[in-house]
Amino acid sequence: MAGVGNQSGVMGKVGVKLSLLALILLAIGIWLLGNKGTGLKWPVKIASLPVKYVRTEGVFQNLAKEDLKAVLEPLVTVGFLEADMQAIHLAVAALPWVGTVAVKRIWPDTIDIKVTEKKPYARWGKDSLITEQGVIFTPKTIAAHQHLIILSAPEQRRLDVLEIMKGINTALADESLQLAEFTINNRWSWDIKVTSGLKILLGRDEQLKKLQRFLKTLPLLGQQQVDSMAVVDLRYPNGYAVSWKAEAPAIDWGAVNFLEDGSGIGQENVMNGHIKKQ
Repeated sequence: MAGVGNQSGVMGKVGVKLSLLALILLAIGIWLLGNKGTGLKWPVKIASLPVKYVRTEGVFQNLAKEDLKAVLEPLVTVGFLEADMQAIHLAVAALPWVGTVAVKRIWPDTIDIKVTEKKPYARWGKDSLITEQGVIFTPKTIAAHQHLIILSAPEQRRLDVLEIMKGINTALADESLQLAEFTINNRWSWDIKVTSGLKILLGRDEQLKKLQRFLKTLPLLGQQQVDSMAVVDLRYPNGYAVSWKAEAPAIDWGAVNFLEDGSGIGQENVMNGHIKKQ
């Protein structure tokens, strides 16, 4: 009896498979009759389905949808299955403001494109921008980003420069100064400029130590004297030289109490201490 039961179960499964096969063959037959005389094969018919919709997703502040449309239009005028996903990906990714891009088909007529924008962290030279991750890119215009700090440095050291810039920016902010430009030449000599126009020359060695020493003297000088500085040259082992603006008022150096390593020094040591009057 057990053997008869097993045999019945197998026969039942075979019957279901045969029924499904018959339904599939019937559907194909009906479709072929409906398209008789057209001369089209089934695979060709499917491949020729058009792309009806191109859906772009993302928050765009700088990326123009017109630029997306311009690169996509030539690539989506083919059949849905003929559209080259890799070509679409490369074309969108090549746009300057595009950070990441993901492309996929959505049956039966849609191509979905997800895009994220690059976020500029600073200006790189005159015409380019740089992200916090060190990606340099050059859009059509950077007019809307003139407020960003300008960086000029050897490109291969850009990640180092970004980290140094962050430290300098924090140190300046503690003294109510704001970094505007940071330049490092091929010999690794540093120059910085703040938004007030003051230029600070830091040289090639112990730049951060010298900057901190200079910043310690600013509260002693007072805001009026600081605002009168045009150029500060920190390329000295024990002090710095100052070039004053033409309209700068005269300074009573005897009234200034300088500090060195936490102790006061008098007027007689001004030239050899933190400040050398130029």
